Amino acid sequence: MNFSFLKNRKIIIGLWLLVALVAAVKQFVIGKYNNYLIFKYVFFHTLEKKSLYGLYPENYFDHNHYGPIFSIFIAPFAVLPDAIGMPLWALFNAAVLIYAITKIPVESQKINWILWICFHEFLTAILGFQFNPIMTAIIILSFVYITEEKDVWAAFCIALGAFIKLYGVVGLAFFFFSKNKPKFILSLLVWSLVFLGLPMLISSPEFILNSYKEWAFRLVEKNNENAGLDSMQDISVMGMFRRIFRAPELSNLLFLIPGLALFGLPYLRLKLYSNENFRLLLLASVLIFTVIFSSGSESPTYIIAFVGVAIWFVLQESPISKTTWFLFIFAMILTSFSPSDIVPRFLRETYIRPYALKALPCVLIWGRIIYEMLFFNSNQNKIEV
Repeated sequence: MNFSFLKNRKIIIGLWLLVALVAAVKQFVIGKYNNYLIFKYVFFHTLEKKSLYGLYPENYFDHNHYGPIFSIFIAPFAVLPDAIGMPLWALFNAAVLIYAITKIPVESQKINWILWICFHEFLTAILGFQFNPIMTAIIILSFVYITEEKDVWAAFCIALGAFIKLYGVVGLAFFFFSKNKPKFILSLLVWSLVFLGLPMLISSPEFILNSYKEWAFRLVEKNNENAGLDSMQDISVMGMFRRIFRAPELSNLLFLIPGLALFGLPYLRLKLYSNENFRLLLLASVLIFTVIFSSGSESPTYIIAFVGVAIWFVLQESPISKTTWFLFIFAMILTSFSPSDIVPRFLRETYIRPYALKALPCVLIWGRIIYEMLFFNSNQNKIEV
């Protein structure tokens, strides 16, 4: 059988876009698009100067957790009828993430494999009309633009991501790769002022500044809510321990402090900052770390981490070790396919969801990435195992 279509970029991209469109239409028809309604009303509530973080059961359930600048970002879709806006939002998510992945500095065929590896995880995200594919793209482009010495655009991505969902601030992890740090810092300040001020144009300075206070309060409340043992979120290192040991009182700091220490260790290898493979391993580490150490992580959030898994896998030199194959297949099954019918419902409902085990393969792979970065041989451009 001829499998050459697997290498055809146009076919791969076409399938991504088709899946995005079909998923959006399906969710619209069956009436499962609460997240999109939350997004849409961020724009209208900003116009009306109504609290962005209150409950509006007549429009949607749950709270908004996005910053005021999101009102501008979602505006082109919000003003359209839902039957048009929702499919366009899904296609936009797909297009932005595809673009970002194609900008990753690896060989063309490796780009194709990243797209295939992340295909199902993208479907999981888009079925919920999530913003996470765009957030993934923002983090990737922060890295790409810094390494391409486009500091203004790197700062744009980091500031935009941080002002929308805070996750974008992790782009600062690539700061040390910048060759013009004063320009980068100045650009970051300018873009931050721009994103702070833009929503004021459709509301008022007083309303927006007060909204930031509400946002901070809501995020603190959300963090406390996520720690519940029955939460659909907190699919993280902390969440696994809290649920396995039935200990919701466990503090995030017990995990974040050692996690940050491990994350920071590879930065001690200053001579490798210019090595492309080392930098790409750091990108993979950032993408995974962002998710596995966040109490707000839910199943659709894992598109962020899974792009990191895919980058790590395609960087492996042949012959690929048995350990690497095991971790990769483990991630495909337990992280990517576990929300689907490929994994038996009994396992999903009895073990995987109750114990936040979707996070486990990504935690193990992140540990492996840290190990590889610490033992990276720059002379041979490979990891010494």
